[in-house]
Amino acid sequence: MRRIGITETAIRDAHQSLIATRMTYGDMEGALRHMDEVGYWSIEGWGGATFDACVRFLGEDPWERLRSIKKLIRKTKIQMLLRGQNLLGYRHYADDTVDCFVRRCVANGVDVVRIFDALNDERNVERAVKACKAEGGHAQATICYTTGPAYGTGYFSGLAVRLAEMGADSLCVKDMA
Repeated sequence: MRRIGITETAIRDAHQSLIATRMTYGDMEGALRHMDEVGYWSIEGWGGATFDACVRFLGEDPWERLRSIKKLIRKTKIQMLLRGQNLLGYRHYADDTVDCFVRRCVANGVDVVRIFDALNDERNVERAVKACKAEGGHAQATICYTTGPAYGTGYFSGLAVRLAEMGADSLCVKDMA
């Protein structure tokens, strides 16, 4: 039987989108144990713009933040958002850099890597999926939902099949809005 899991994204996405990347670890620390008790499939607590914000604006070590989150969230998988071949940045990185970065993410506490490409280019997702699986992580490939004449059921179902064939452990549908 296929199951649908619920991922809580406040620690990563609210930090990034609602609070303009200015939420310190201290701001979230008190809520983490409570969030762990809810029964989510995963809590997305890292990745996206949070890494950059820790370094540039908050004076925090993003790796230490991840390890600290992992210490308080024990029952629920820790998930991160990864921009495929772009990692956490805005340009493509070499395959060996993707491999090394994903290895460090899993080693420091990431259980699930949610991997996406904003244009649904599966070539930009594939290497990170392979790297995640090589480290024993759960590779969640993402379909970025959009509308338009080219984006019908056939497009999305075909993309889902290709992402599954490349080895994704699960799929996520992401509304880019």
